Amino acid sequence: MVNLVATRDFGLKTTHLVPEINMENADVAIVGAGPAGLACAASIRALGLRVTVLEKSDAVGAVWRRHYDRLHLHTDKGNSGLPGLPMPHSYPRYPSRAQVVQYLESYAKQFNLEPVFGANVRSVRREGSNWQIEAGEHSLVAPAVVVATGWADFPYEPTWPGQDSYQGSIIHSSAYRNPAPYAGKRVLVVGFGNSGGEIALDLAEKGIDVSLSVRGPVQILPRELLGLPILSWAIAQRHLPARLSDFINAPAIRLAVGSLRKLGLQRASIGPRRMVEQTGRVPLLDVGTLAKIRDGSIKVNAGIERFEPGGVHFSDGKQGNFDAVILATGFRPDARKLLPESTGVYDDTGKPFVTGGPTSEPGLFFCGFITSPNGQFREIGIEAKRIAAHALRHVRG
Repeated sequence: MVNLVATRDFGLKTTHLVPEINMENADVAIVGAGPAGLACAASIRALGLRVTVLEKSDAVGAVWRRHYDRLHLHTDKGNSGLPGLPMPHSYPRYPSRAQVVQYLESYAKQFNLEPVFGANVRSVRREGSNWQIEAGEHSLVAPAVVVATGWADFPYEPTWPGQDSYQGSIIHSSAYRNPAPYAGKRVLVVGFGNSGGEIALDLAEKGIDVSLSVRGPVQILPRELLGLPILSWAIAQRHLPARLSDFINAPAIRLAVGSLRKLGLQRASIGPRRMVEQTGRVPLLDVGTLAKIRDGSIKVNAGIERFEPGGVHFSDGKQGNFDAVILATGFRPDARKLLPESTGVYDDTGKPFVTGGPTSEPGLFFCGFITSPNGQFREIGIEAKRIAAHALRHVRG
């Protein structure tokens, strides 16, 4: 295990924290023990509040444990540490999935965070001035609650005409682990976000016949620009208007990425940062996918129009036969089931209106439900500190 040393960044000190779990006297209940839940727990307890973290699995970072094997953070370690504890210097610039899990375990240990495991929260309802968190034998009441479940419990799986007749396998990217089950098969990866691009690359590197289905215009960023992580550029320009930032960066990005039209791709009319802010879509951070498209190892097709027993028809009139389809179609968070009686906190699809701050329901917070051009881990850290301050005011108010 890597020896991680706590720092005084963000005002966190382990001496401020209360190690014992008290199910009956929690000031704040936190749902989820992933990066967002742990960051909120450490930040809130640093202010002297009592926190209980409820996690339905049996370990912290459950989502990261079940991500596909080759996954690395797409953002650099220097900008990905959670409040109070940077990622170890011994880690590479872009930590692996296993290293992220190890870091989350060490984070929980460093700040004496002891989540209640096996606590499957079924609902969160207001009870007077408090919140009733229903989790079977682990149920509790608290003045404030933070929903930090993340995206991974809400995979989005679109359907197409004829899909029921398809004789191959169809899985969501959240169920993909590695190329081994696809040896000797023809695979179609649907979607050109970071999961789709990296899964296609993973398959191509093992010599598997893989194609991408790309429905519309895209934006692609190099993982590094002029020797610096692309996230560093985004952070440096975060105070600039999105349109201006995209205009400044466009020439260097085009030079680094090259022509997309030659690859069968269409560049989006809006720049990468505007795409994130206006549509919630994250541009592909290229970790080798474009090189495999250029050499023909990954083929590019249009969006799917319909399925047939042996494959699919694409919207440009072409047809392809495939043994398996992997849907890298993203996630859509839905808070309706968890918060059935709350009003004004999420839209018609269950997506929270506010993440990282007070909602229309006093004492209710969401963390980590935003798509950020400045890195998800970094944004989680910022949100956690903000939530901690608001939770303190609410509980002690």
